Amino acid sequence: MVSLVPLDPGLVKAPLQVGALVVRDADGGMSARPARLVEGEASVAEVGHDGMPLGLDNAGAQHAFVEAGGRAGVVGLDCDVVDAWHARGTMRHVVLIVNPHASEVTEQRLATVEQALRERVRLTVQRTERPAHATELAREAEGEADTILVYGGDGAFNEVLNGLSRGVPVGFLPGGRTNVLPRALGLPRDSRRAATQLAEALERERIRRISLGRVNGRRFAFAAGVGLDAELVRRVDALGRREDGKRPGDLAYIRTTVGLLRERRAHFEPVLAVGGLGRAAFALVANCDPYTYAGRLPIHVAPEARFELGLDVLAPERVKPASIPRLLRYAFTGRGQTHARDLRYAHDLDRIELVCDRPLPLQADGEDLGDVERAEFVAERGAVSVLV
Repeated sequence: MVSLVPLDPGLVKAPLQVGALVVRDADGGMSARPARLVEGEASVAEVGHDGMPLGLDNAGAQHAFVEAGGRAGVVGLDCDVVDAWHARGTMRHVVLIVNPHASEVTEQRLATVEQALRERVRLTVQRTERPAHATELAREAEGEADTILVYGGDGAFNEVLNGLSRGVPVGFLPGGRTNVLPRALGLPRDSRRAATQLAEALERERIRRISLGRVNGRRFAFAAGVGLDAELVRRVDALGRREDGKRPGDLAYIRTTVGLLRERRAHFEPVLAVGGLGRAAFALVANCDPYTYAGRLPIHVAPEARFELGLDVLAPERVKPASIPRLLRYAFTGRGQTHARDLRYAHDLDRIELVCDRPLPLQADGEDLGDVERAEFVAERGAVSVLV
């Protein structure tokens, strides 16, 4: 909180009335600091943290404070318009939501992540305890935090995104098996390095505004699908978790994929209709490129998809054994699929409608959403601010 209270008028040139800068300290108390006039004008009140502008419409502005004994200067004073810069020591409040059962989250790694963050922010840590708990924690954190960070896998990231509604910036720390979202955003795969980068992004307001998708009301960040890939997600989930509570790794996913192809003899006939495009064997909807990863290798299902645009869809008319090598080449190189005759491809769409011949599995960000006969995908443009 920043305001002005009267000082001796003789200290300031008329017609300006300047007072002490009132700041909220770390303990929530109010105290006055001498304010120094610096010539200039401004039309919008701003609070700056360590030289980083922070508009008053930013939720972080309400948490501004100056450490005891620190100095604060007021610039650009024009009647009731103030630009304030706080001395070093300002701490932003960050809520870190952790999935302790994510594949790569351990107590030791969590400790290093917390250490990297506490050097720069005021940190509150919340651990998930059950499915969908991250969504609840995100809703609660929106009312008290400047920023929300998530340490877990793509499932936890998805849950948090489905709990956000007020525009609080969010950041993603890789703690899962694949970590598609943070990798697609260009973050390091090491959780401590990612934590340091996000803390710096918070200080410098390095934020990227991205779109999200919705399928039948459920948000997704990077990908969703009906048919083949959703069936793979379901089968891997059916393998259960290891003794340590972690999910199976990439090798289990590869074995499951090979097993499904053998079971179907690599034949997939049309079983759904994509509105405006035609019939297809399955449909993959992408919000970014890559669609996912196979170990260290990116999978380019929709090479034109971008976080800042609408949704892309790729839907093979049918799949035969002879076509699989070509489809794999498309996926690993990201070239050829946009113009292939037997593939339905569309770019930067606001809405995609699917109608299935029978109930088919649906997945969003690698989470099984059950069987559906219809699926409506909607682009939610500019939906969320992410730290990068």
